[in-house]
Amino acid sequence: MPERPVHELIKELSQVLVQLSDKVIGNLFNALQAVKHQDAQGARQIRIVDGEIDVAEINLEERCLAFLALQQPVARDLRTIVTIIKINDHLERIGDLAVHLIERMPEITPEMLELFEFDNMGMQAGEMVKHSIDAFVAADRFLAGRITVMDEVIDAIHRKVFSRVASLMKNPDSDSNELIAALSISRYIERIADHASSIANEVIFLVTGVIVRHTEWSCEKLINFSST
Repeated sequence: MPERPVHELIKELSQVLVQLSDKVIGNLFNALQAVKHQDAQGARQIRIVDGEIDVAEINLEERCLAFLALQQPVARDLRTIVTIIKINDHLERIGDLAVHLIERMPEITPEMLELFEFDNMGMQAGEMVKHSIDAFVAADRFLAGRITVMDEVIDAIHRKVFSRVASLMKNPDSDSNELIAALSISRYIERIADHASSIANEVIFLVTGVIVRHTEWSCEKLINFSST
């Protein structure tokens, strides 16, 4: 049997990554709903799915490493495999953060969740993850660049939550444990957005060959870069 072309193998690995992302994003949205509705049964299912995500992440990493060893890719093919490995890792961490969200569920009331509008914040972070994967599929560096702007919005929301929690903590009648749980939830969502932004940076690296981590990057810079 003849060996399969390299591009077919890469396409298959990319499809496996997208399938994993669908499971991660779905589990994240389910976690947000479970916390919102205090759904203990839903929380148990999220833990089960997270176990499946962990297994899938390891399997995909092993397949990518085997590909590197056997095919010894160069140039764009090498960048693609490296990008898949890095995105795979970010998706697994997002999956872990979804579990962290439901772990805080017993410590916080629906009223507190509504006060800080975590449902909206979480949905925005989830959409960022989805858009970052869309950017990978389409090799769209401009969509990837816009994720950074969305991340700044989530960062601003998190700072407001921190300030509000600090203010409420000054009230002697406040429930400090619940406020700490609220701050933790905000931090988890902010970290999910950070991972989405990191995925977007990997997409920019894939498409342009430019490493944009720890640098100021924008859609305008992407436009200027593409015209040079």
